Amino acid sequence: MSAKILTNCKVYTFDNTQPYATALFIENGKIVALGNDANSFENPKTEQINLQGSTIIPGLIDGHIHLKQYALNLEKVDCDTKTREDCIQRVAEKARTLPENQWILGHGWNHNEWQEGIGNAKLLDQYTQHHPVLLTAKSLHAAWCNSKALKISGITKHKKNPRGGIIARDKNEEPTGILYESAVSIVQNMIPVPSISEITTAVKVAQDNLLSYGITGVHDFDKRDAFQAFQNLDKTGDLKLRITKNLPLDYLDDAIAIGLQNGFGNDYLKIGAIKLFSDGALGPQTAAMISPYKGQPKNRGMLFLNAKEIVEIGKKATQNSLPLAIHAIGDRAVHEVLIGIRMLIEYENDHDLKNQRHRIEHLQLIHPDDIQMFSSLPFIASMQPIHAASDKTMAIKFWGERTKYAYAWKTVLDRGKGFVTLAFGSDAPVETPNPFKGIYAAITRKRPDESEPSENWTPEQRISLHEAIHAYTQGCAYASSTENHLGKLAPGYFADLVVLDRDIFNLPPRSLLELNCIATMVNGEWVFQTNDKIGQEYFSSAFLS
Repeated sequence: MSAKILTNCKVYTFDNTQPYATALFIENGKIVALGNDANSFENPKTEQINLQGSTIIPGLIDGHIHLKQYALNLEKVDCDTKTREDCIQRVAEKARTLPENQWILGHGWNHNEWQEGIGNAKLLDQYTQHHPVLLTAKSLHAAWCNSKALKISGITKHKKNPRGGIIARDKNEEPTGILYESAVSIVQNMIPVPSISEITTAVKVAQDNLLSYGITGVHDFDKRDAFQAFQNLDKTGDLKLRITKNLPLDYLDDAIAIGLQNGFGNDYLKIGAIKLFSDGALGPQTAAMISPYKGQPKNRGMLFLNAKEIVEIGKKATQNSLPLAIHAIGDRAVHEVLIGIRMLIEYENDHDLKNQRHRIEHLQLIHPDDIQMFSSLPFIASMQPIHAASDKTMAIKFWGERTKYAYAWKTVLDRGKGFVTLAFGSDAPVETPNPFKGIYAAITRKRPDESEPSENWTPEQRISLHEAIHAYTQGCAYASSTENHLGKLAPGYFADLVVLDRDIFNLPPRSLLELNCIATMVNGEWVFQTNDKIGQEYFSSAFLS
């Protein structure tokens, strides 16, 4: 691992003791020193790389991603279309290229964006009589399948709803082809499972995509087969991302039995938290609500865990040094999780247990009465700013005036100061993992196609550029208990950094959408470089004599 000096660059360190520098000295994968030019360092034979005035920021960390699903989705039909018919035609095109009886898989539809409304099996059947079809919704909390997939899965009018799921039915009780929450797994369980080798290959390709965005670490929320793929890459030296692997609740007893604890692993792959679900999602209107969805007086969503149930699970976890990461989207779910975490921390204190860094994943809607808890309750607010842009129309439609405290990261920062840590991610493949689009959403609360913020979309919840990048760096590092060597550029910290094509702090907000990563470094080594006309010049290294 060679030493190197990066010179002639604008370094935003995010280190309060030295916020800015123009040169970096790197050795053995870590930052040794920062200065104003190469002469700041007494290492005359060290490789020098002149970055010609480029901007450097700390490596970005995606605090919530489904890496295996993102990797496999790169090969699926893209169902993120403007109309339902466009989605159907993409499926039809795929059907023409596949042998009979081979599954057609797709992802990304959102019926709330389609004027035609939600789909049904018959619409797919006209093009896919010889193929079973499963299209997962953008939220991953619903799916659309054809009649052949329903038949293979044994879903008939006599099939009962599974626990925590709903099979949508018509007036004659026949399945429509739309499945919600756990009902999706009935069909998913019939699809041939990709081998660990195939997953490993797909993840390696997806890793390159993430590195090209300047992402140097992720917090993953997929299952065991993803963990196996990550270990395969680690064994061969092909794992370049730093991965915090969160484990599903199903594996809690197994983790306890073999003594796994938070933080176990190495610098590239380590154990994180235990993932729980307290409710569904906004898209299919299954997020648990205190009051009904607007226009749906009988629908308050689906609550999967209440505070007492969260505490009972949490006791087992915290006794074995495992924090919780709890999915909560609706205000009822958020309320139950906040109460549950408060009770769990009290339990930890009463039993002389270390306070774990418990997380709330998504935290999309907060009831005003619960905000006061932020000023005394330590937890990680793991949020995805790009959801605010994508969900805007749905949120206003189904939550109405309640959106004042939807995707409320400014409230989280201001009211939770000193207690709540804000960590940003993407929730890919639900959204793009491009962090600059997430940062844009955080500071503008706009979709890319909007010129002005809506009066109804709480512009007071916007945060600063520095705060947004902090949430993608130090916030995520704190969430994984790695804040002492990740998240900023300072002596002793890992040399994980991003080289940008423009000064991110001197751009109009809209330019963030076109901001490019020229190079990405992890552990002092370049893991991504562009091939553009200036990229090659940047990495023509010179040596001092």
